[in-house]
Amino acid sequence: MKTISICFVCLGNICRSPTAEGVMRHQVEAARLSDRVRIDSAGTGDWHIGAAPDRRAQQAAGQRGYDLSALRGRQIAPEDFEQFDLLIAMDDANVTALKTICPPAQRDRIRLLMEFAPATDIREVADPYFGGDAGFERVLDQCEAACRGLIAALRPQLTS
Repeated sequence: MKTISICFVCLGNICRSPTAEGVMRHQVEAARLSDRVRIDSAGTGDWHIGAAPDRRAQQAAGQRGYDLSALRGRQIAPEDFEQFDLLIAMDDANVTALKTICPPAQRDRIRLLMEFAPATDIREVADPYFGGDAGFERVLDQCEAACRGLIAALRPQLTS
């Protein structure tokens, strides 16, 4: 059976990427693909290594049935480019940061999350860290839509 490994990436790994990880885990489980999709998240920065997701991200996610409490921040590492089939960034700045440290042969593994939500004209998942609660709700909306699109894009590879 084919398996696919995905790492969601944002700046600090406490807001957007753990939210995407939690949403994707939930959707993969609902699609009965948990045995075929490995999911993780990381940050390009090192400020929050070992930290739980932002309390506001956890609260917003919890209200929609996603549990982020077990997740801990980590920084992207060179071996991640070997271990993951897809490194999915939340914004262009993180795409650039990933490409800076990624071996050239694996740069095609780097994608933007919102590429998988074609029904919207939004290119990036905005960082909610310095804003209010509405920003965390918006991140969840974007992650839910994009993760649905990602699963749809991956399904042919996973069922063949």
